[in-house]
Amino acid sequence: MGAYLRFKDVSKAFPGVRALDRINFAVETGRVHGLIGENGAGKSTLLKILSGAYRPDSGQVVIDGESRAFKNTRDADEAGVAIIYQELNLVPEMTVAENVLLGMLPGRAGILDRRAMLARASEQLRRLGLDVNPSVKTRKLSIAQRQMVEIAKALTKNARIIAFDEPTSSLSAREVKQLFATIRDLKKGGYAVIYVSHRLEEIFELCDCITVFRDGRLVKEYPQVAGVTRDMLVADMTGRAIEDIYSYRPRPLGEVLLRVDQVEGKGLREPVSFEVRRGEVLGVFGLVGAGRTELMRLIFGAEKLRGGQILLGGKKERFRRIRQAIASGIMLCPEDRKLHGIVPVRSVAENINLSARRNFSPAGFLISLKREAENAARFVDQLHIRTPSLRQKVVNLSGGNQQKVILARWLSETIRVLLMDEPTRGIDVGAKNEIYNLIYKLAEDGVATVVVSSDLPEVLGISDRILVMRDGRLVGELLRGEASQERVLSMALPATA
Repeated sequence: MGAYLRFKDVSKAFPGVRALDRINFAVETGRVHGLIGENGAGKSTLLKILSGAYRPDSGQVVIDGESRAFKNTRDADEAGVAIIYQELNLVPEMTVAENVLLGMLPGRAGILDRRAMLARASEQLRRLGLDVNPSVKTRKLSIAQRQMVEIAKALTKNARIIAFDEPTSSLSAREVKQLFATIRDLKKGGYAVIYVSHRLEEIFELCDCITVFRDGRLVKEYPQVAGVTRDMLVADMTGRAIEDIYSYRPRPLGEVLLRVDQVEGKGLREPVSFEVRRGEVLGVFGLVGAGRTELMRLIFGAEKLRGGQILLGGKKERFRRIRQAIASGIMLCPEDRKLHGIVPVRSVAENINLSARRNFSPAGFLISLKREAENAARFVDQLHIRTPSLRQKVVNLSGGNQQKVILARWLSETIRVLLMDEPTRGIDVGAKNEIYNLIYKLAEDGVATVVVSSDLPEVLGISDRILVMRDGRLVGELLRGEASQERVLSMALPATA
């Protein structure tokens, strides 16, 4: 083992925010180095500097004793750096082999040697224990398989430093186990591995040492994980103690507000029925492919119903457009917030006012920038959205703050039913706690909330009642007092698992 990678006084600022402030730490070979911190703490900025996407304002990145100043990502590739991002950098329409060897395709005189390409790609895939056809289009692979293709691509480029940025956010428990086995093999092979995650249980299971960021500064280093507790890390990350992240608050429930009756549609193998009461937090759990997201999109009008009906306050609704669901008081925070939840190139203020703009139009067609700015500023303050200004492009915010922008948008409307699909994916512990408290506040105000999550402790922690889905079917329902991890998982897992 040795300090193969060092960050020396690395600083980076953007307009209105200091993203990194004199960061100093080392990453050794043969160890998995955990990097944690709240959204906006500077982790992603540091990885982008390491990848060559950003250049530091000051300080040095030292690799194997040599100071490196990357002008672009190609420089970082050539220095043996690979970053495995949450949003994978693959070309879906290219084959697995083409992606693995992208930029290094074998050939002569401009003619591709397809046989050599397939042989080299197959060798890397076998090395990772990935049993896929290298000739298949990458878009046909699962998320976990695509992640392995990213790793194979990194190893083909002779990377010695491999950083993982929230790699398990879209993986099932089985796929996480496979990924961890691969990372442990990289550790044994003498690679320098950086692991970024908001899931502290993963940090404890996988990492040898931990570095904690807060507000762009390095606030704590743990050379060994032994003796470190979850409460210690939470206090380091947030600057305060959070004894119970879920902070569950019971409340009286009202009449049935949303009734889903024999609904059929895309992703469902049989009709689904359930109901949600006013003030209730209903959790929906299931493994990847269970049909949870598809069910939420059917309720919201994003997918067409093939059968059944949706009743809101006893009134039958038939949403042919999403705007009809919004006008009726049904809102959806989507699973993929970057694809379906935000307009990346527009500002924080514009994203917050996106659907409620009509409410701030004095003549029904004129835009009141003053009233929109006031509305956006109110929710930025209320939800503690970290942004240097209302004019900041929302894509430049952290994942947790993007999620808060989406919530602010719906809070600008009159909410009756709030559908939240993976609301805390990729979000730090402090932001999670804030979102849970917002959910309880809305419930206390009479909103019926449905929370879809693949994080079982989260579902158990915040729900009044839990529905379990498997293979496009609703297979179980449990009250809060009846539910346990074992009981919910036994329902969610296939009978052969």
